Amino acid sequence: MSVTVVGSLNEDVLVRVHRLPGRGETVVGRGTVLAPGGKGANQAAAAGRLGGGVAMVGRVGDDPAADRQLAALTAAGVDVTAVARTPGVLTGSATIPVEEGSGENLIVVVPGANAELRPGDVDVAAVRDARVVLLQLEVPLETVQAATAVAAGTVVLTPAPPQPLAADLLARVDVLVPNEHELVQLAEAAPGDRTPGELAALARTLTGGTVVVTLGGRGALLVPDDGPALLQPPLPVRAVDTTGAGDAFCGALAVALAAGTAPAEAVATAVTAAAMSTTRPGARDALPDAAAVAAARSGLPPAVPVDQGG
Repeated sequence: MSVTVVGSLNEDVLVRVHRLPGRGETVVGRGTVLAPGGKGANQAAAAGRLGGGVAMVGRVGDDPAADRQLAALTAAGVDVTAVARTPGVLTGSATIPVEEGSGENLIVVVPGANAELRPGDVDVAAVRDARVVLLQLEVPLETVQAATAVAAGTVVLTPAPPQPLAADLLARVDVLVPNEHELVQLAEAAPGDRTPGELAALARTLTGGTVVVTLGGRGALLVPDDGPALLQPPLPVRAVDTTGAGDAFCGALAVALAAGTAPAEAVATAVTAAAMSTTRPGARDALPDAAAVAAARSGLPPAVPVDQGG
């Protein structure tokens, strides 16, 4: 396999709202939609749309939602042979209010069968032989650690939802892909606005490997294991729903890295795919294929070198 994703599969319940609620506040939804989701499955679907040889390793329940999630991944070109059904457990789910106009969202996840993914589940050829193994933290941490130990290829980790990570785990990660908030939490730094240079300096405190910080509407920051950091501005689009944009980024990044693409070009491809994924509702409805990303790349602004002092 070129890319194997080890992670979560969820059924998303998308709720359209006029504005996102505050703490203790009730807002009235304008409609709901069931959609395939889960950080792992979203990343696998994004990778599957962009290139062949993508596999998913995870767990679903023994309910109708499991059938829908497996069918959706298969339709995206993902091999689901290593996705196990778990008797007596529901498939993971997520409730996601999405704000009309801005596309911003909140996400509440119930792990379900994802919590049953064990270290033994990842000791399979799909993980051992993949060029890139793509991981997140919506499955047990011990299973993530086991996957990094088994993988012979490039290990890419999205540290979401954020939690403390041991130094030996980070040492086995070749490319760490946090967003800005996850980076700050992992570094145990104070919250606050930071320049790209300050974010690059913070990233270098975490690991000697490559870090790619996703910055939403500002694009992405590549902090390589050697050489200067680069800020890649985003592709200009009208965002409808940002749900899953980070997962689209990671899936595209993994496919590019598996193809041997240089990190800066891989990040540029990933930024393009992520922006395009926000142009329709849901985490997967707007996932682009390789031809669409290649066509849109001409509209991407050039990357800018970053001074770590500012």
